[in-house]
Amino acid sequence: MKRNMLFKNVSKQLFKILENNLAEDEKQWLLFKINHILEAESTKDLYLTYSLIPSKIKLNERPITTGDTELWEYLETQKATIHELGRIYLLVRVLEENATFFKTKVANIIQVADKSELETFLKFLVLLPNPSDYKNQAVEALRTNIATVFDAITMNNPYPALYFNDQQWNQMYLKAAFMQQDLRQILSVDERANADLARIISDYGHERWAASREVDPCFWRPVAKFIDDTLLMDMERLLHSENIAENKAGALCCYVSENPKAKNMLAAFPQLVKNIENGSLSWETLTAS
Repeated sequence: MKRNMLFKNVSKQLFKILENNLAEDEKQWLLFKINHILEAESTKDLYLTYSLIPSKIKLNERPITTGDTELWEYLETQKATIHELGRIYLLVRVLEENATFFKTKVANIIQVADKSELETFLKFLVLLPNPSDYKNQAVEALRTNIATVFDAITMNNPYPALYFNDQQWNQMYLKAAFMQQDLRQILSVDERANADLARIISDYGHERWAASREVDPCFWRPVAKFIDDTLLMDMERLLHSENIAENKAGALCCYVSENPKAKNMLAAFPQLVKNIENGSLSWETLTAS
């Protein structure tokens, strides 16, 4: 999937997908409710319709037909259901027609939604008109201890990389590590790497090591371009670890580092260098058996 992707003509694409997957009565019900919400400027009906969609639209067992749309890859990556697409289409349409009235109402969904409704909202924030309007809600979601809600905003989601500042991004990345989530599913890690995060990663790694706890080898990825003398010692430990995955992580960091000491250190591990250069070793394959 393309990273940092912004989508265009979202409502048209979603409607095309809904047309191909909804029964006629289901489609007409959804369109009627959207028109009513817009005409009445009804906040109550917006929230009620958003909540009722699973009871009004049948969840098909067969996969959703996404057709020839720009959205298909993102929707497949997020394992979108027809219920989620109906809910997001509802939000997109009311915002397109009357953002002045509905922007704050859509933002407040985070306050009234149940878990599944909130997950849908967060997973597909990037599809809404003017997605940056909902950054506060996305950042607020980072506070949750519910893994599926946290995953909705962090995993395979371009929104954080597009709109979070460094402090918010770092908070997200560190909490994902703390919650032992799959860090490989966070998008744009290399692009959003920063010196503060590299320092924090090193400090956190030292704390884990001092407590005889393991560190996810993927955790080290953002430090690659910021290797100083302290991180150089961390890389040395990784490269000489008895854990093969840590050896690989150290090699990947040193390989892209501009620190000549890191390059010299890596030179002592020619097989790792060869594996990186031939593509068999990458962050995506790091923990593969």
